[in-house]
Amino acid sequence: MTITPILLIAVLYFAFSNSKSAPKSLINIPYHEKHRGICWVASSREVAEAEIQSLVGRNINWISQTPFGWQSGYDNPEVRGNHGREEQNGWWGERDEGLKITTQYAKENGIKTILKPHIWLRDQEGKWRGEIKMKTEEDWQKWFSDYEDFILHYARVAEDAEMEMLCIGTELHQTCIEREEDWRKLIAKIRTIYSGELTYAANFSDEYQDVKFWDALDYIGVQGYFPLTDKENPSVDDLRKGWAIPLKNLEEFSIQYDKPILFTEVGYKSTKDAGIDPWEWPQRINAEEREKIFSEETQANAYQALFDEVMDKPWFAGLHIWKWYPNYGNSRNSSEFNIDFTPQKKQAEQVIIDSFAKFK
Repeated sequence: MTITPILLIAVLYFAFSNSKSAPKSLINIPYHEKHRGICWVASSREVAEAEIQSLVGRNINWISQTPFGWQSGYDNPEVRGNHGREEQNGWWGERDEGLKITTQYAKENGIKTILKPHIWLRDQEGKWRGEIKMKTEEDWQKWFSDYEDFILHYARVAEDAEMEMLCIGTELHQTCIEREEDWRKLIAKIRTIYSGELTYAANFSDEYQDVKFWDALDYIGVQGYFPLTDKENPSVDDLRKGWAIPLKNLEEFSIQYDKPILFTEVGYKSTKDAGIDPWEWPQRINAEEREKIFSEETQANAYQALFDEVMDKPWFAGLHIWKWYPNYGNSRNSSEFNIDFTPQKKQAEQVIIDSFAKFK
């Protein structure tokens, strides 16, 4: 068959048109640079030192550490934290000393750290932190002043300890919608204190697409609790299919901002319905009821689908698994039929270890 000049021009035109309508990301994160991370639960100094070493054999190369601030009421402008107190309250691992020493232990074992402060909202109306929203300009100014004090303190902690990344906020959806310029000013102040990389942890549902200041950060952070199926006890194939739409949207968003996407959290309960509403916390139910809904296999399948579909995407920077308990075998979370998010001592742990090994 002879290709005429007109036909050749038509072929080239359609090829060029298709390439314009479907841009591809130029980001290509090498496998060995991807976050193979876990969300580290605060612990004692002795336990932290021993347990950090055990992460190396599980092919983990990042941990996230989470100190807390507190807010009473979604429209209450007062944000309180341990910072600024002579003697910080709370667990050792959430205090400045614990954060810094844990980071030191991690560095000694070739593990990097992201500091990820959270606001813990205590609200009588049942609101969550994504709904924090002030009623007056005066209250907004007070909230941002308090939050600035809170996050700049941890920017100094992260800089002093040479932590590799700081997450400037977690799931504060309405504040991002209402006060973009305040966030931009705050990011600029953080940059004067902290020299490492920055991200923000946006909820998977609408929030990451509503945040407008990604251009001022280094990574698009997403809390990756996407629903993947409507079935109980789904197969790996069922769960893999559930990633098609989220991945399409995430890739397009990464291209829009020319930024890699990092799952600042992702995790699955060990329950039959773990792929339906992954973000829901396990109910506090008795042992008999836990046994009925318990499923190590579903949790393991969900992780296998996650690694099969997501981890090797060139624009994907990696993930942090919720949640990891140091000294797990001796903790209250290690009871029989534990439906909590932790993959430890369950089928999912080996899936994670083996999958992380492929990205070393």
